[in-house]
Amino acid sequence: MSEPSISQIITNTVKELRQNVPDCVAAGMVDMSTGMLLAVDTVDSHPGEVLDLLAAATFDMFQGRNVVMIEEMFNKRRGIDNAGHYFREILVNSENLVHLFIRSSMAEDMVSVVVTRRSVNIGMLFAQARMVMRRLDASLAG
Repeated sequence: MSEPSISQIITNTVKELRQNVPDCVAAGMVDMSTGMLLAVDTVDSHPGEVLDLLAAATFDMFQGRNVVMIEEMFNKRRGIDNAGHYFREILVNSENLVHLFIRSSMAEDMVSVVVTRRSVNIGMLFAQARMVMRRLDASLAG
């Protein structure tokens, strides 16, 4: 049996996030090198423009000009050269939803997006999403 492609690993990860994270209404994976949404799984259909904006917002939160400047400043003050990205996870609470963004440890250009209902237990959200991301990283490591 052949090993799954990167595309299949990403698709499986997004489906696993949607299925395993409590109160999850949507999950996706954004490629930070292009700003493109690689895969998405939602309970409702959403216009392409909304999904494109989600990918662009994810890119801005993790690799926008000011964020990169902050990361460089933190690394410089710590005497670290080329340490990679400083910000690993971002949690955003909106009026009705909770949005969790997690950068892959093995492929820093991949960020997962998990959207849940506001009623989610935040601890379980992090625990389940991190568990799925560890499996993604293990799959990418080979």
